Amino acid sequence: MSRQTSERTLRGRVAVIGIGETQYYRHGASPDAEFKLALKAILAACDDAGIDPREIDGFSSYSDDRSEASRLAAALGIRQLRTATMQWGGGGGGCCAAVANAAASIVAGLADCVVVFRSLAQGEYGRFGQTSGIVSLSGEKAYLMPYGVLAPPQRFAMRVRRFMHDYGVRQEALRAIALASYHHAQANPRAIMHGKPLDPDKYDASRWIVEPFHLYDCCMENDGAAALVLVAAERAADFRNKPAYLLGAAVGSGFRAGAAPHNAPHYASASFDTVAPDLYRMAGVGPMDVGVVQSYENFTGGVVMALTEHGFFRPDEANEFLTFENLVAPSGRLPLNTSGGNLAECYMHGFELVLEAVRQVRGTSVNQVRRNDVAMVIGGPMVTPVSDLLLGSEATL
Repeated sequence: MSRQTSERTLRGRVAVIGIGETQYYRHGASPDAEFKLALKAILAACDDAGIDPREIDGFSSYSDDRSEASRLAAALGIRQLRTATMQWGGGGGGCCAAVANAAASIVAGLADCVVVFRSLAQGEYGRFGQTSGIVSLSGEKAYLMPYGVLAPPQRFAMRVRRFMHDYGVRQEALRAIALASYHHAQANPRAIMHGKPLDPDKYDASRWIVEPFHLYDCCMENDGAAALVLVAAERAADFRNKPAYLLGAAVGSGFRAGAAPHNAPHYASASFDTVAPDLYRMAGVGPMDVGVVQSYENFTGGVVMALTEHGFFRPDEANEFLTFENLVAPSGRLPLNTSGGNLAECYMHGFELVLEAVRQVRGTSVNQVRRNDVAMVIGGPMVTPVSDLLLGSEATL
């Protein structure tokens, strides 16, 4: 039993060997169908790795991605499909879980080479999360929508406002997160907001979406696709680029996090109170070891909550810690969302954040940080389930 328990880890057993993405577009603007976007990103990831796409034998995704594994396998000429996983629920909270599921498939011997991906073409299928045309309701929406709580900004603003009230968090802390993301996007030609800088006055003058969220506190809506290729760690040196090793992964949420309606015992939470300890335990590192964070920003307030729940600062230290200078590469105290994130690079449901974490570990980011051996990805604050990743260089193993 003790031997089995000691092997229940993903630490150092799987590596990312390739990353790929399409051009990113504003929602509804992609000239390609969603399935074609997925194929383009997967082929780009295979090319980055220097691997024949026909060697892929598994796929993993999340948030009900419509590009089905069997159809992808047929289009790519894959010889044998051995695993296909889809992470339930949580929207973008599954971006790290999909990587964890793929890694677990490899460690369990179900597959040898798994692609993780996300694709979106909202001109083809409609805007993600839109509320029109709904004729029946269940779960949380049944309690919220009759009272006009229709959209994610409304739902999550209440949680963030409670957190800000409880701990005295000021609007400036949210603003610093937005400013850092836009700052990093100006060096990233892939970013939708490249060439469109944000300054404090522009942020403050922007319209309220729902307090405490200004326009620039809210993620974009985009079309595109992103993908990565995973193999067992012992194979990692055989491929083209420096590998990024999976140090830790964690998925889930705490006690009654999904209680309806807005009735969770820990209401002002990003849902990482139980997930973050599991992540650090598997990886064998702590917050002080993390050199860069890519945190899903559905809304900036969720990032504040998530960073506190990962132990980077206490809630009552948020105003002091969350400053523009602390959050920017190369030498900020905790560089954040160094490709621009969901706010300014692209909203590929957070999967673009995983690719940026790989680039940081490789040393190829356009906003490279000085401490890049350990990179964290935080998936989907304030949803349930949420998920986390820690990626590291060979030196961390």
